[in-house]
Amino acid sequence: MSTIYTKEYKEITQKLLKARKEAGFKQFEVAQKIGKPQSYVSKIEKGERRIDAVELKILAKIYNKKITYFI
Repeated sequence: MSTIYTKEYKEITQKLLKARKEAGFKQFEVAQKIGKPQSYVSKIEKGERRIDAVELKILAKIYNKKITYFI
């Protein structure tokens, strides 16, 4: 399935994937931290699910990144 979002949004999802890997987490580990299924994280990273500002803030904290890193 391809993303329905813009090039700019794709850049955010790529940074989320990179940040997760740099932090040393698997998708299921992040999902456990936020109380969601692994598929939730996967869909965000693939651009199949839109992330809101609050979710981005939570993930930034988990990945030890400033929110501005993603935007």
